[in-house]
Amino acid sequence: MADVQDHVILFLIWLISFILARALFTKYRTRVRRPPGPLALPIIGHFHLLGSKPYQSLHKLSLRYGPLFQFYFGSIPSVVVSSGEMAKEFLQTHDISFANRPKLSNIDYLFYGSNDIAFASYGPYWKFMKKLSMTKLLGVQTLDKFVPVMREERHLFLQTLLGKAEAGEAVDVKKEIMRLTNNLITKMIMRHRCSDSEDDATEVKELMTEMMKLIGSFNLSDFVWFCKNLDLQGFKKRVKEARARFDAIMERVMKAREEERRKKRDMNDAGVAMNDFLDILLDIMENEKEEMRLTRENVKGIILVINSHFY
Repeated sequence: MADVQDHVILFLIWLISFILARALFTKYRTRVRRPPGPLALPIIGHFHLLGSKPYQSLHKLSLRYGPLFQFYFGSIPSVVVSSGEMAKEFLQTHDISFANRPKLSNIDYLFYGSNDIAFASYGPYWKFMKKLSMTKLLGVQTLDKFVPVMREERHLFLQTLLGKAEAGEAVDVKKEIMRLTNNLITKMIMRHRCSDSEDDATEVKELMTEMMKLIGSFNLSDFVWFCKNLDLQGFKKRVKEARARFDAIMERVMKAREEERRKKRDMNDAGVAMNDFLDILLDIMENEKEEMRLTRENVKGIILVINSHFY
């Protein structure tokens, strides 16, 4: 019992010292004009002000502190913008200053150190990736080449619905549309339909579901400074296992495609015809004349971003 009391006393001394030190530091440091905002508590910042519906809580705070106010997510300072005029300042007038996303540990690891277009820092690499996406992956010429694929998948989708209708079976429309979307995307990315192999489809679906959960999970280590090196919620193991599984699948697919490309080159010196997104990315990765070379991790990160939008 005495040991418990001693620990409590030590914690209270530390907490009071921390609050006093922070107050003194704030008072005497060079003053910077900051937006108004509610009083932040040590360690947790303003988390105590977020209810079950954070957007409603932030709206109520904006009514009190204005369209721009300061908010601490744990120890991470941020600002909340809640008007069109202020949004224009951040998203248009000063967009470059606020172009980067925050580095979140789960996302950073899953996307190979943010080696993708969605979470990469603004700069030459991000500009190259945007140009690549808009011209070579999502350009009109590329998408036009996938029109037969889209037409075929739509035909198979309608055949499925017709077959079920003739048999008098109920149709799970959401499930069938999801199957259509997955088949179309995986065929555009890697030339194979997701549902060609039910085992592979189930494995990929389960893996992507797990990765999406990890991407959307709140990780305390990202927001409370003294928890940075702790894994209080057990995310590190799950994140490493999920990326290892995805990496194994992608390595298997990429090595098979690279072998196929080598055989085609041996038969035809003119090169390999573009078939899907993976071929486009491998072409860029192998092209020494590109303004910026892609690595295997870049390719995997791009494919993961595309897949993640459909699960």
